[in-house]
Amino acid sequence: MNDRPGEGPTLTREAVLAALEAVKDPEIPTVSIVDMGMVYEVRVDGDTVEVAFAPTFVGCPALHVMEREIIERVQALGARQVSVRRVYRPPWTSDRMNERARQALRELGIAPPQPASREITMVLFEGLACPFCGSKDTQMENLFGPTSCRALFYCNACRQPFEAFKPL
Repeated sequence: MNDRPGEGPTLTREAVLAALEAVKDPEIPTVSIVDMGMVYEVRVDGDTVEVAFAPTFVGCPALHVMEREIIERVQALGARQVSVRRVYRPPWTSDRMNERARQALRELGIAPPQPASREITMVLFEGLACPFCGSKDTQMENLFGPTSCRALFYCNACRQPFEAFKPL
């Protein structure tokens, strides 16, 4: 598909990824699904686009909202057919998040997860840096936060409660 005669196609993988930067996680509205590493693959074939998309948590209640917005954003680029395929293998891990996502979480007062390459145990939460003051004198108050992907913490240094994204 062309905007002007003689120009190349405007529906490209790069254009789709750029459009998907506007799709935010409804539970963390300052972070895009691209920055979260939830977009695994984009295939463009003429005016047909397939987006391989991985949920951060299988039971995430916002999946349908994000999938609908993916379709709308890609259709706005001129795609006639858009499909969103959920990917469960390999599963999403917090290692897929880029630094922009980690910084956005800090700015919201949510501690970004430590690398998931370590064994997932409570040890991952030891020495977790407070997003407000940076102190590692923190403690987990509750493994269950406002959503299934977050836990509740308390900073002994600045006395601020904060949430932490669970490592996966």
